[in-house]
Amino acid sequence: MNDLDLDSLLGAEDDEGPRRRSRGSRSAQRRSKKRQRRQRRKGFVAFFVAIVIIVGVLGVGGYYGYNWIRGVTIPKDYTGQGSGEVLVEIKEGQSATDIAQTLVDQGVVASERAFINAIGAAGKSASLQPGEYKLRKGMAAANAVPLLDPKRRLQTTLTVREGLRLSQIFQQLSTATGKPVRDFEKAAKDAEALDLPSYAKKRLEGFAFPATYEVSPKSAPEDLLAAMVERYKKAADDVGLVAGARRVGHTPMEVLTIASIVQAESGSKRDMPKVARVIYNRLQRTPPMLLQMDSTVMYGLNKFGVSATHADLKSKSPYNTYARPGLPPGPITNPGEDAIKATLKPADGPWLFFVTTDTKRGITKFTDSQEEHDRFVQEFNRNQAGG
Repeated sequence: MNDLDLDSLLGAEDDEGPRRRSRGSRSAQRRSKKRQRRQRRKGFVAFFVAIVIIVGVLGVGGYYGYNWIRGVTIPKDYTGQGSGEVLVEIKEGQSATDIAQTLVDQGVVASERAFINAIGAAGKSASLQPGEYKLRKGMAAANAVPLLDPKRRLQTTLTVREGLRLSQIFQQLSTATGKPVRDFEKAAKDAEALDLPSYAKKRLEGFAFPATYEVSPKSAPEDLLAAMVERYKKAADDVGLVAGARRVGHTPMEVLTIASIVQAESGSKRDMPKVARVIYNRLQRTPPMLLQMDSTVMYGLNKFGVSATHADLKSKSPYNTYARPGLPPGPITNPGEDAIKATLKPADGPWLFFVTTDTKRGITKFTDSQEEHDRFVQEFNRNQAGG
């Protein structure tokens, strides 16, 4: 075989070889592509499953995470208007946080934070005032806020007018609070608890200052009476009672006793300085005159009225100034500031007598003559008889 034939054979083999390899490559490629497609499908499924798992985990975690965050940031609160009735007392000096704790303790709101948020949202944090309020159990905090408006306080405004006796004041306080009179009578005996002035001789009469007070069913008798004493001490300081008593030559207790008589005997505010002068003129005479004040006699007998009877004037009471010289043992009323001022600054004049000739119109006449006084008495009797 020559070279050409060998080359031809070799060339034939060369030509045939690539064709065979080519067919084998295409088959392998097809198989490879199938494997790749299967792998891609498996990868996609795995990826999809992984995504589903991740989303599920995140969803569950997010749900619980949201609830956890919500529980931390949104306070527990009731819904609705609540039910039943709860009396809540806000005390002097309590903060909104203190009040929130009280509401939680009494079952009104579910949490302190819910109330703090609600009162802040309503802009009412600074408007909370001491007093007693009616709320309900299990209220939404936002619904509890309006019920704490100061206008809804369960308090009664009680005005104690000038010239009342303690027995009358006790009756007023009893009616306003629903507590028995005996509770106030008992409280009145505790001079230390009431913080009475040292010159009060442990007697409350005269020191229950006439003014306007706020009372509620929860007001303690001793607290109410102590508030009246405190108000008296302020008024006494305002008018300079202790120093003024020295100027007129009497003790503070004597000045208050005179003021209580001035309050009881005066037909009007304008008469008070003159009535005070009559009392001083009688006490300063030599020898001193009896005061002869019907108001003191009536007080000693626990009676009311403007004129004592002949039988009344025979009383053995230490308050009978028709029979006993000088001032009675203590105040017979609880005088107001005007009467105290008039006692400290009496009018100038020689008067020894006065008669309220017309009680309806409050007309009082003054004189230093016994005869004129007797005529005033006759005028008084005529007016009384004429109704």
